[in-house]
Amino acid sequence: MHIHILGICGTFMGGLALIARAAGYKVTGCDSGVYPPMSTQLQEQGIALIEGFDADQIKLNADLYIIGNVVSRGNPLMEAILNQQLPYTSGPQWLGEHVLRQQHVLAVAGTHGKTTTSSMLTWILECAGLQPNFLIGGVAPDLGLSARYQPHQTHFVIEADEYDTAFFDKRSKFVHYRPRTAILNNLEYDHADIFPNLDAIQTQFHHLIRTIPSQGQIIRPAQCEALDQTLARGCWSNVDTFGLNGSWQAHDIDGSSFRLHHDGVEVATLNWSLSGRHNQENALAAIAAATHVGVSVEQAIEALASFQGIKRRMEIKGVCRDIIVYDDFAHHPTAIATTLEGLRRKVGPQRIIAVLEPRSNTMKLGAMAARLPDSLSSADIVFCYNETQGKHALGWNASQVLAPLGDKASTWTDLDKMITSIVQVARPGDSIVIMSNGSFGGIHQRLLDSLA
Repeated sequence: MHIHILGICGTFMGGLALIARAAGYKVTGCDSGVYPPMSTQLQEQGIALIEGFDADQIKLNADLYIIGNVVSRGNPLMEAILNQQLPYTSGPQWLGEHVLRQQHVLAVAGTHGKTTTSSMLTWILECAGLQPNFLIGGVAPDLGLSARYQPHQTHFVIEADEYDTAFFDKRSKFVHYRPRTAILNNLEYDHADIFPNLDAIQTQFHHLIRTIPSQGQIIRPAQCEALDQTLARGCWSNVDTFGLNGSWQAHDIDGSSFRLHHDGVEVATLNWSLSGRHNQENALAAIAAATHVGVSVEQAIEALASFQGIKRRMEIKGVCRDIIVYDDFAHHPTAIATTLEGLRRKVGPQRIIAVLEPRSNTMKLGAMAARLPDSLSSADIVFCYNETQGKHALGWNASQVLAPLGDKASTWTDLDKMITSIVQVARPGDSIVIMSNGSFGGIHQRLLDSLA
């Protein structure tokens, strides 16, 4: 059977392509501005890519068209599919019906930490010998790929995104996954482009909870009011908790180790390469989920001790003149704050320079703009790139929003001039954290080259 994927270079759809091919399907795909890392991963795996959405692609005579949520009405290929009444479906629905139905699905949902927690959980199961299938919204160096499918294996870890499924299915993607083990990492307002308020997101999480069997397991932070409200709408599954006052707790030793407690008893100590309270809580959730499928705490701790992290999650891009340049995906005030607070605990009094591109749909719309100054408070110097034209232009005034930070914050509309200014103020011992959910004009390497 031949499937043709529209929007194949998206993180989810690219992983779906790998899974479909492993399941025995012929897979082709198309996207606009075919770009790495997903384009590179697909090409390395021998999956043919077509640039653009030309209607002539229906001449491929695919048996089924899988539509990514980047595709909307007016797309030439989509219009041809509709006009000729060709069979089509969404990626999440296809995955749920053709792959996940016979799997023990371990889904990781929440506003923050999905990719990191999914990768941790997958690595734990891998080290425990379970050889899990997985589909993750990023590439963990330990795993090598963002997705894997082996039909004879029965555990499937999936990053469960609350973003909408497709232009013809406005439910969250995760309602198609039917998990038996579900991590709900946290819940707050995000995706202002599709959700009017927090209540709308809570409704989607409620729909997810309705699909979890009574013999399944929900793993959630012990303290999260938005999740309290969501579960109060109805919960039919076992619930385990982590974090402050939770069943699973992390007692900090220093920036690179903590003591693991379960039900009030110290059970292990973890020494690892990650930092920050948020990563400790991600680890607690992953450990709890792994134990639900029979992995011992000892196996989980041993796996996490060797876990190398995720690309674009405080990934060191280079060191020059004793200045470390990090790349981080932070695209929401809460994520920005936890990233910088975690780094502050690691570097102590050394200076942190935060370089921010508010690029996500939520940030561009300004729904979270008022929270930015507080989220950046752990940084010593803040540079904000304020694109004024094109699809990434901000709908708010960055200079006015960041005014509470005083002289330590500056906004820029010229990327070259901003890089020059960063180089002028940077000094040995500094940590420069570049935060964006896009490529940010290749700033990482350009900055390292300029520093050199």
